[in-house]
Amino acid sequence: MAQVLRQLPPVSHPDLLVGVETFDDAGVFRLRADLAVVQTVDFFPPLVDDPFVFGQIAAANALSDIYAMGGRPLTALNIVCFPDKDLPVEILSDILRGGAERLQAAGAVLVGGHSLRDSEIKYGLAVTGVVHPDRVITNAGARPGDQVVLTKPIGSGVLTSAAKSGKLPDAELAEAIETMIALNEPGCRAMTDVGVSAATDVTGFGLVGHAFEVAQASHVTIMLDAFAVPLLARTIEFASQGIVTRAHKGTRNHLGDQLDVGRVDPVLVNVLCDAQTSGGLLIFVPPDRADALLTTLCACGAQRWAVIGEVRERETCAIRLR
Repeated sequence: MAQVLRQLPPVSHPDLLVGVETFDDAGVFRLRADLAVVQTVDFFPPLVDDPFVFGQIAAANALSDIYAMGGRPLTALNIVCFPDKDLPVEILSDILRGGAERLQAAGAVLVGGHSLRDSEIKYGLAVTGVVHPDRVITNAGARPGDQVVLTKPIGSGVLTSAAKSGKLPDAELAEAIETMIALNEPGCRAMTDVGVSAATDVTGFGLVGHAFEVAQASHVTIMLDAFAVPLLARTIEFASQGIVTRAHKGTRNHLGDQLDVGRVDPVLVNVLCDAQTSGGLLIFVPPDRADALLTTLCACGAQRWAVIGEVRERETCAIRLR
């Protein structure tokens, strides 16, 4: 996608606060001095068999981009691809009900959508949020000394792949489902209350890939403590069997020599590069505000947060694992 975007003419507007240049989570456009809109879109095929749960996960994932920018979701449009000649329409109804449930939990309003007949189910949302122009949180503000905080455990890509292959019973997928359904609103509320340097959410490029985007946009090196990263149960077990998504190879290839894996076990490296769905926020906070952020995360009900690294001056590579 980066190669494609480079072929497009640059977009310049005095009120475009965040565009495509830094590959941030959402675009931000200023409407007036005290109000800007945050816009994003995301959709994908089912990760789980239950259509209602799939709808919840897809909606939470789309909403996450708004939270990562420090915004508040306001409205949403459904995006649907569905093989109506091959599957009963009740499945689509359940998917949309799941998405509507997460929108209601987020306090956002569904205002419409668009459907397309397709051979494969796909679902997601185009979401519009609001934020004060002076309080936008981007991926370009990380500074040396910042602590790196993750607000959800890693492993959804591995576990959903294991479930699809029949190696993980549905009952044992419950932790991953709970994690993917959870909104990133608590993390957003905590970081906007405390004040942080930068943030992003962890989705298709994995923890390492999204950390790399921050490092590039902020012109820094990010040191990640691989063993401090919280993992969903049985993630390493299945990853050791080679059950990971194809995305981990894409992330490794994209980073090339910009990733120094040190002596970290290759299986864990693959997990940290593996795609996540509706993952947590990756927050970069000045050291003098780190304790306040952790305290506020607890108070807001964030999931299994952890301090997983620190930001350094730019070195020869963008991401180092230890």
